[in-house]
Amino acid sequence: MKPQFRYLDKPVLEPVPGCDWADKMVLNPAIVKDPESNRIHMLFRSTGPWPQKRREGCHDPYPIFLGYATSDDLGETWDADFSRPALAPVIGYEEHELYTMDIKGNRVRNYANGCIEDPRIFTVEDELYVTVACRSFSPGPYWLLDQDPPIQTRYEYVPDWIHSASDEEPFVKAARANETVTVLYKLNLDKLKNRLYEEAFDYIGPLTEGHVSDNRDVFLFPNKMKIDGKMQYVMLHRPMNVLPFDQGETVKKPSIYVAAAEAIEDFATPKATHRLLATSIFDWEENRVGASWPPLQISEQDWLVSYHGKKDIYFGYTQSFMIVREQENDFPLVLNRCSERLMYAEREWEMPSDYPTPCLFTTGGIVINGELIMSYGAADQKIGMSWVNLEELIAYVRTFDEHGNKIN
Repeated sequence: MKPQFRYLDKPVLEPVPGCDWADKMVLNPAIVKDPESNRIHMLFRSTGPWPQKRREGCHDPYPIFLGYATSDDLGETWDADFSRPALAPVIGYEEHELYTMDIKGNRVRNYANGCIEDPRIFTVEDELYVTVACRSFSPGPYWLLDQDPPIQTRYEYVPDWIHSASDEEPFVKAARANETVTVLYKLNLDKLKNRLYEEAFDYIGPLTEGHVSDNRDVFLFPNKMKIDGKMQYVMLHRPMNVLPFDQGETVKKPSIYVAAAEAIEDFATPKATHRLLATSIFDWEENRVGASWPPLQISEQDWLVSYHGKKDIYFGYTQSFMIVREQENDFPLVLNRCSERLMYAEREWEMPSDYPTPCLFTTGGIVINGELIMSYGAADQKIGMSWVNLEELIAYVRTFDEHGNKIN
């Protein structure tokens, strides 16, 4: 039987007029359950115009921040702290401003200088982490690219010195194109929930190579897997340019990849190995597919993976699910893949305004009392919640084979 998803008739969070870092968009939330209670913690993406950093002849920049919220009723209502961001970009333009201290005390390039987007929270070996898609420099009002005629604002705040700097440095190459680089932070939940934001996030470094491809929808499995005779960390990611990756010449569109590395810092280097996990095969995902939130273990070898597909700007982003299975000494493979759109924008408040694209984009999923609770961005401007019975969902996904054909 097809699982029944429950939704609310209104967003749980939306932009706050007058809040300079959140008065335009509040979206794409990550969630995690408190280990000591049923309280749910959320990190959400937000933005607003930032005229104090505007350059002459340019639009207002729109840096992207992370905000913090909590729920004590299993996601029905949320208390958000709009007094200040939980994590904010530096928004520097000079060369000396583009550094930060990493978790080991090293002075390193700060990929999170301009934007900190689309958080995903997960554990690796019982430690809590968050990934964020970052840009070195804030864009202008980036949604103008979808207007007719399109207006490109992505490069407005890339400083001139970047264009003359050495190509030998990966940071410079990524910054010049203002590509998205996924950055890993270690998250201290106790500090976060006590709103000690400055102490809650430890910068680890990039997980993707921005000079190879814009890359997001990145997160790790919680445990190592044996691949090529070695116990390795395993990561999902979605490069925009797939040509440098496994089967890229064949798939030619953004797809879900799985990467393996012996050390986490090796993911953003040639030491990592990559394998295509899934590409577009259904009509509603013709343009791209990407994993939505961190894999959920459902048996000793099997993992539930929520993923999104996009057909075009009019059909928009929709969600479905697949089950992947660990292999003996190899990369995990897709075992079951639902060919149906199970979640998509259909309520009035989920319909687009500034963007032409309908969008229901899940970025968080946790299980409490057998119910899968999901947080999602709607219309690229608001936050919604959904609930579904986990066992019913898994049973339904298992009625499809790895190609999306009905088994029974």
